[in-house]
Amino acid sequence: MKSLKTVAVVVMLGAIAAGLLLYWRHEERYPTTKDAYVGANIIYVAAQVTGQVAEVPITENQQIKTGDLLFTIDDTQFKASVDQAQADLDSSMQQAQAYSTQITAAEAAVESTQSAFNTAKSNFERTKALFSDGDVAQVSLDQATTEFAQASARLTTSQSALLALQSGLAAKQDDVLSARAQLEIAQADLDWTNVYAMADGWIANLTLRPGSAVAANAPQFSIVESSDWWVDANFKETSLPRIRPGQPVKVQVDMLPGTTLTGKVASIGRGSGDTFSLLPSENASGNWVKVTRRFPVRIELDPTDAPLRVGGSSKVTVDTTVDQAGK
Repeated sequence: MKSLKTVAVVVMLGAIAAGLLLYWRHEERYPTTKDAYVGANIIYVAAQVTGQVAEVPITENQQIKTGDLLFTIDDTQFKASVDQAQADLDSSMQQAQAYSTQITAAEAAVESTQSAFNTAKSNFERTKALFSDGDVAQVSLDQATTEFAQASARLTTSQSALLALQSGLAAKQDDVLSARAQLEIAQADLDWTNVYAMADGWIANLTLRPGSAVAANAPQFSIVESSDWWVDANFKETSLPRIRPGQPVKVQVDMLPGTTLTGKVASIGRGSGDTFSLLPSENASGNWVKVTRRFPVRIELDPTDAPLRVGGSSKVTVDTTVDQAGK
């Protein structure tokens, strides 16, 4: 009887040892953690102009699509700014056109005075030569000299007027460019009074109401994107040597009992969980005790229709028997 009890104890101890060995081997090949949470991209929605909210056609947790209207800002002053900028542009263009018309006339005047100058110059040189030969009187030379001087003065005056008009036109063209830029800015501000969704997802943290005053670039609420989902799993550092990017993963989300999601290891963090915290742990002390650290492992989930939610607790198991190439 005593021998049977001894055998039973030995068998039981052997079974426990075998069970522990199998469990250890399983944990080594399939490291698991419950310190894992569902993640997704979160877009913080903000207006690009300052103003008073006119309309908020969305509700908390509403599913939206890219291009859906999220909220509007009262556009009264922005429309007025566009009208004023358009008026300034029209005025600048009219002034530039007036200068262009005057320049055309001034160019014709320069051409005419240049022709008169050339004629007066030829006449002066011919009269001067004849006077030297004694073929004309002094009075003829004096008259040719006067006409040449007058033609030269008229040419100089017309050229100066043309240069002044050309300078004025250049300044007005700069005014036109400035006015056009102001119009584009005013039009952009008017367009920004309507805020649209930039991605598919769900509305979160919505407290915005009509009549609220919002400042430019100040976040008002969030959109949880529906395109990409992942799990950030924190594994013990003793499990990391066998984990490699590309290895298959099974994920069980607490809020989805009975559902198992699949994915793969996307990346392994280069720092432990508290490395980048505001107050990292201090180990330089006389009573230091070694604590196993945890490192974040990003799990890329396969496409799924499961109703995931950001921050959901999960259980992650990595199949380390498969290498990086998936073999």
